[in-house]
Amino acid sequence: MTSCEESKMSPSSNGHSVKPFFLPPSLLIRQAGSALLMGYLNDWRKIPLWILKYSLKSIPVSNGALGMGCIGYPGHPVWEVTSSCNLNCIHCHATGNKVHPEELTTDEGRRLIDQIAEVEGFRTLVFTGGEPLVRPDIFTLLRHSQSVGLANIIATNGCLIDEETAWKLKDHGVVCNAISLDAADPVTHNRIRQDSGAFERALRGIEATKKAGILLQINTTAMEYNMPLLSDLMDFVNRQDAGIMLMYQLVAVGKGEKIEKATLKKTANQSLSELIARKQREMTTIVEPVAGPQYWPFLLEKKGMKNGWRLKLAEQFFHGCAAGRGFVYIKSNGDVWPCPFVELSAGNVRERSFREIYQKSEILENLRRREDTLKGACGECRYNRICGGCRGRAHAYTGDYLAEDPRCFISNSGRSVIRASAAQAPSG
Repeated sequence: MTSCEESKMSPSSNGHSVKPFFLPPSLLIRQAGSALLMGYLNDWRKIPLWILKYSLKSIPVSNGALGMGCIGYPGHPVWEVTSSCNLNCIHCHATGNKVHPEELTTDEGRRLIDQIAEVEGFRTLVFTGGEPLVRPDIFTLLRHSQSVGLANIIATNGCLIDEETAWKLKDHGVVCNAISLDAADPVTHNRIRQDSGAFERALRGIEATKKAGILLQINTTAMEYNMPLLSDLMDFVNRQDAGIMLMYQLVAVGKGEKIEKATLKKTANQSLSELIARKQREMTTIVEPVAGPQYWPFLLEKKGMKNGWRLKLAEQFFHGCAAGRGFVYIKSNGDVWPCPFVELSAGNVRERSFREIYQKSEILENLRRREDTLKGACGECRYNRICGGCRGRAHAYTGDYLAEDPRCFISNSGRSVIRASAAQAPSG
């Protein structure tokens, strides 16, 4: 059978279904261990409350997770179902707001979902964009994903979610709405989103999500434009009853290339890690970094867990950059990237099956063997396994996805190369 013929096969039609979240039980132990270790390292005082309020809802969201890492956890696939969007945000990694001329059709989308479900480690599927809710057949795709046993997650700007839509999403297997919010200040959020009503509509989406009983996740992109406002935003997110907050860093890809000056430099990268750790102590919401894998060695250094069995223990739960290592990003035209910030195609699902691309791509294999393949400081660093540097930043600034992360503030010896005290983020 040719790979092209294989890509037309539907595993679900042969009776394949995704394993339930509790099999094997060791996955639940790893998920719990990750949260508890992060809580210990941060002196997270509200972890009992988080466990009480959000842990059961979070299990389907982190379904199959091997631990914590960049973009939440390894492993899960994200599908950019459309590049079309109802907003025109200045920092979006998607380069256009229109439908890609080669966007996967409904039937191709169903086949892709079947093939994703066939990969042993995948239990969830994130639908993103653009704005996934502008795709006319989005509920057809969600239903198909639900039917093969995947837990659905929607990454959205929230502007199109009212109560009716939220309940419909829940009925179609959506366990988490990840709504983007860039500031608690409407003016700043609307300026970044380039829409004067974006903040108000996002809040409507947040309220509708909670009323429908869907876990609320807030996605934020940290950049120089909103860095001074992030502390207030984290307080705001906590008050909104969000179970999870992903704190992205702006990477100079897509539209972000035009505002490269707003990306966080080394000192600001460290300041963001310090801010997250400081705020986490009193927040109920769990906050995880994206495109900032230095957070994990930063936490370990605070507790003196730099080597020996303590470091080995942390390696079981923290995985840093997840690009290609459980995490994978499918573009709207079927190209498979390691992550939305590593703009390299490992193959296209129209030409080869998703499983073949995922399992046999040289690009993805190099990322899975990063202990042997990374270059420069990242290749030599003792935190290689729990951090690995941001592969998106490495590729954006050097053209080499295996190069060292140019914005890393951790030295090769495991000691911070700049001040260790918490401070306000400088601009450079």
